[in-house]
Amino acid sequence: MPRPAVIYGWMGLISAVWGSTWLVIRVGLDDLPPLLGAGVRFTVAGAVMALLVRWLGAREGGSRPPASVIVAHGLCQFAGNFALVYWCETVIPSGLVSVLWATFPLLMALTGHFVTRAERLHGRQWFGLVLAFGGVTSLFGTDIARGGERAVTMGLLLLLAPLSVTFSTTLIKHRASRASSLILNRDAMLLGAVVLLALSALLERGSAVRVTPGALFSVVYLATFGSVVTYGAYMWLLRTVPAYRLSLVSYVTPVIALLLGRAVRSEPFVATTLLGTVLVLAGVALTLRRGAAA
Repeated sequence: MPRPAVIYGWMGLISAVWGSTWLVIRVGLDDLPPLLGAGVRFTVAGAVMALLVRWLGAREGGSRPPASVIVAHGLCQFAGNFALVYWCETVIPSGLVSVLWATFPLLMALTGHFVTRAERLHGRQWFGLVLAFGGVTSLFGTDIARGGERAVTMGLLLLLAPLSVTFSTTLIKHRASRASSLILNRDAMLLGAVVLLALSALLERGSAVRVTPGALFSVVYLATFGSVVTYGAYMWLLRTVPAYRLSLVSYVTPVIALLLGRAVRSEPFVATTLLGTVLVLAGVALTLRRGAAA
């Protein structure tokens, strides 16, 4: 078990990096189609992770993850999740995408109550769930609705992204808690990259591709810091730290993402944005409060 200072230090670093990735994804989309950009990202990340397995695999320890867990992690976390995130950021501001994705802890809490029954929800937590989903509804009725019918459709599809990650995270926790996080991420990232590039070849044929400094920065930053460092640390922590505690990261990153989106790309940040975000994050905090104290 890592020391508390190590746990919260890594959680802070993960929050800071993941808070910036939403904006960096949007920067890359200026020059690269979404599926291609995501596919190249995880090709690079998987290659780097393969080198780390050779260098750090013995030191980390852990068993080889079951094939079913690798497939679920690759398809849910890297292929399905990021296909939706990249695609939706072509229509919805990056900060808002991060806020909608912050429903992940709520889905983890519901899974713990109804599916695994490992963490039962009580009165305050149910109120938090209602409050958070009220914030999501508020954002759909205001900020997202301003983008038109396509933005609303994209926003609804985006909610499938944290749902897919909830499935893979729960599966990892119950079937691969002692597995090597390096091997799991290496294999899952490479699988996700193959799926994303195949989808790009089918669906993005003829799309404009420009190799610019912004595109290169986006791929390199997201592959190294946004994928290798953070996912490696996250999956390593997941072996010993309860999933609900790690999911706290998900409601720190939207604040960073909103501020960066506003500061760097002048993304909309009005009263309704603030209200919806506060409701979502307050609801998440209430939902996780009992578990965080445990």
